Amino acid sequence: MPEKILLVEDDAEIRRMMVEGLQDAGMQVTAVGKGIDGLVLQSETEPDLILLDLMLPDIDGAEVCRRLRTRSHVPVIVVTAKTDESDAVEALGAGADDFVRKPFQLREVIARIRALTRRAGEYTDAARADEFIDFGDLKIDTTRHDVVVHGESVRFTPKEFELLTMLARNAGKMMHREELLETIWGYDSTIDSRTLDVHIGRVRSKIEDNPREPTRIVTVPGVGYKFVGERQP
Repeated sequence: MPEKILLVEDDAEIRRMMVEGLQDAGMQVTAVGKGIDGLVLQSETEPDLILLDLMLPDIDGAEVCRRLRTRSHVPVIVVTAKTDESDAVEALGAGADDFVRKPFQLREVIARIRALTRRAGEYTDAARADEFIDFGDLKIDTTRHDVVVHGESVRFTPKEFELLTMLARNAGKMMHREELLETIWGYDSTIDSRTLDVHIGRVRSKIEDNPREPTRIVTVPGVGYKFVGERQP
């Protein structure tokens, strides 16, 4: 089945170019120019993935993500022309799964779309096999998508939750960046992404006592990350 893509982009020329390119790649594309229209069509068409511009004329892309995440886990890739990374970080924090910067190569966008749509749903079987992960002060319920830190429930976006769960399930093991990208996002080694680093930062901000000096998710310089902790029986 061809991927069903919802494109929310206010620039008419970019929208036309992207629609043509995605259709040439065999995808079904619905395109709109406003965030509100995108929210309406998401409910009506149930796309496999949303490509979302951050700078929209009515509501910005981050707010679209926040509203989407109250009702759907559909993969979202935000597209931004801004050079300030804080805008992309805000969108990821609001629930986006990935971001690309303008100008971009359409083939990279297509690769990311296919990686994320392929990954959607694959992780659930592994989660069911290990329903509850307990580190005492940190508890992860994979079936309920719930994380409790020091007795308080903490909200995680879908990709933040998936990343935390993978690291926690492999506690004590050094995880290569490439392994995390391929497993969580489905990226092959030809795609470089800051998305992993941003998500690591977001997860640390939610589980670490001092995110600037992390003790749970530690960086292995030049290699990847390792989750530190001993699981409770």
